[in-house]
Parts: sequence; structure tokens; C-alpha cells
Amino acid sequence: MSTAIANLEAALQQAIANLPKVGGFPYLAETLSRAGVKSNVWFLPSCQSLYLTDKGPVIIQGSPLLSGAIDVPKFDQAALIRALRVDQAGNSTFEEFLMASWRAGVIRYGVDFIARTVTYYGCLDESYVETYPEVDIVFSVGK
Repeated sequence: MSTAIANLEAALQQAIANLPKVGGFPYLAETLSRAGVKSNVWFLPSCQSLYLTDKGPVIIQGSPLLSGAIDVPKFDQAALIRALRVDQAGNSTFEEFLMASWRAGVIRYGVDFIARTVTYYGCLDESYVETYPEVDIVFSVGK
């Protein structure tokens, strides 16, 4: 296992162990940022996630949401915002959030841990950007 993978996995485990149920994403993001992750891009519905870190790039291949040939939903910003608010309120699992994002026409989203933004993209390069707040975490994260 590379140091990039070991560092990322340790940061993800630490973040998940300390996430609040409501509004947890900023804590996950801050934990990853402190571990040297600069950005993260998720691809839907494949659930492939690319992390660009100080120690090197890492891809995590999750379980795809769907399989086979699929029509891509039209980008629906209002539906995406609803999915975000449900998730931010702690009323969905991560998998439910990913599926709701896909149904809203999101084919990828990118997190910029330096600018504290998440940009959601449709297949025709439509986009929606949200910022997330800076938070203070009280546990240490290895680099």
C-alpha cells in the first residue's frame, strides 16, 4: 500500500468516526484537507472517486449506483438543492444522497478543499456551486 493510500484511508476513517449526523460534510472536508487532500472528484453513477493529495493521486472505486446502458437525467438544479438540504439535515445516507444527485442529473462533482467549494456538473457542463463553512476539528490528522 502506498503512503498516499494509507494516509487517505486513515483520514477517511478518522473523519467518519468523528462526523456529526447533521452537517457532517464540512468536518469530513476539514479532516481530509488537514491530511493533505487538495481536491476530490466523484463520478456518477460509477461511484469512482479521485483524490489529489500531497502524497499522490488516489482513486477509490465504490459500488456503482447502476449498471448497463442508462439514459442520463436532465440537470435539475432545484432537485439537486433539495437532495443537498436533505443530506445536510442528516436525513439521508451517503448512498441515498448520491442516487438523488444522479436523479438530479449530476454526473460528477468536485470538491476544492482549499476554496471550500463543491461544484456539481451535468452532462452538458451545467453546474451548481456551493460553499461550505470552515469548521474547527479538535482531533489530530496525520500527514
